[in-house]
Amino acid sequence: MSRPVVTRFAPSPTGYLHIGGARTALFNWYFAKKMGGQFKLRIEDTDKARSTDDATAAILKGMDWLGLHADGEIVYQSKNVDAHVAAANALLESGAAYRCYQTPEQVEDLKAQARENNRAFRSPCRERTDQPDLPFAVRFRVPEGVTTIKDHVQGEVTWQNDSFDDLVLLRADGTPTYMLAVVVDDRDMDVTHVIRGDDHLINAGRQTQLYQALGWDVPEWAHVPLIHGPDGKKLSKRHGALGVDAYANLGYLPSGLRNYLVKLGWSYGDTEIFLDDAELTQAFSLQGITASAARLDFDKMDYINAQHMTHMSDAALMEHALPFLETVNAGPIAPIVQDRILRGMPTLKPRSKTLIELADQARYLMDIRPLDISGKTAKPLKRDGVIELLSALTLALKSRKDAPWTAEALDTELKDFAEQRELGFGRIGQPVRAALTGGSPSPDLSVVLALLGPDETLGRLDDAIAAFG
Repeated sequence: MSRPVVTRFAPSPTGYLHIGGARTALFNWYFAKKMGGQFKLRIEDTDKARSTDDATAAILKGMDWLGLHADGEIVYQSKNVDAHVAAANALLESGAAYRCYQTPEQVEDLKAQARENNRAFRSPCRERTDQPDLPFAVRFRVPEGVTTIKDHVQGEVTWQNDSFDDLVLLRADGTPTYMLAVVVDDRDMDVTHVIRGDDHLINAGRQTQLYQALGWDVPEWAHVPLIHGPDGKKLSKRHGALGVDAYANLGYLPSGLRNYLVKLGWSYGDTEIFLDDAELTQAFSLQGITASAARLDFDKMDYINAQHMTHMSDAALMEHALPFLETVNAGPIAPIVQDRILRGMPTLKPRSKTLIELADQARYLMDIRPLDISGKTAKPLKRDGVIELLSALTLALKSRKDAPWTAEALDTELKDFAEQRELGFGRIGQPVRAALTGGSPSPDLSVVLALLGPDETLGRLDDAIAAFG
């Protein structure tokens, strides 16, 4: 194209940022970046009855969390009404539109008759030349012939023009309709590529006619199949979380969800994981978008997110995980405990697919003494002779407190302790794990001791001895 590529995402502010909308935004974002162009945001807030400031804020928050930052200022459709009206008037002057004086009731009757006769709606005012002093809507005069578009995803699509109704451009109260507003706004924003859901495919035919009637360049089209649930049916609340904010709360990383959503309906060989946004940007193309509906696969979502967690730096992952850790901890986490968790990241990452799972895996590192050890967890501490063994081990560990407190050294210490007493390792390992973790998920016992450090380890062992001795 001779013009720089400009894409746009144009949500209606009636609720949260839907994951289907987020994927559409990502396709627009990556394509614009791939082509060295711009990605713009337009809030389609002309439906005042349903549009809310809270919904706008939720959409912007969701996009910010995903890392989708628009180029330039946000466009609010409601502020462009003058331009919409001017375009409608231009169509009136050229004869591409006409005044329709039919009342809503008359229009409904005429539409019912048109449906019965299997034809599109045409107002009897279409050929009217007088201009009575009556309320009127402005309708588009659908031209004769056919309308054809070339879509980057759907291929070539053709409609017979006589299948299109003469649609309303301006209502009787002077307000513009969606179909007109979108065309005018996209043109004013210099949009070159309209990438959106395939539920808008027929709108591309209608809007192409408007572009042509106004004498404007028609943008390139790419209509993306919608996301379905795992059962192949239209995505709905029964399939689980629908909003980006919900996935953020479920502990997915922005990069993990970005990777998963872009791969949902777009292919690039056998590559599933893109840890580097620059690599994904370079690989992305409209030709890779499949024409069939994509199905949500929560197992794959978890897998991709786990890969992003594994490859993220410990410090960066800690920053993302901190709110979830604080939830498990029921409050702020002391610096010494944060350091303990940070050192434990190499053991927490492989055991976690989400930040919620990571926080749960880190629970034993955050527990406050004395631990609540009860139920099945307490059984190993109640066996005959266990407290005597635990006391002996604690004494041995205290004697080497100033020696290297590493997982390797502690593993040797524990095994030597069991061998010297001719015990199976589980005989001492189970009560030690119960005393140190209170039953919370944990890695190898020697790693637990190393991460807790000598003071916390010995303190928890002393607590258990006092409680069960």
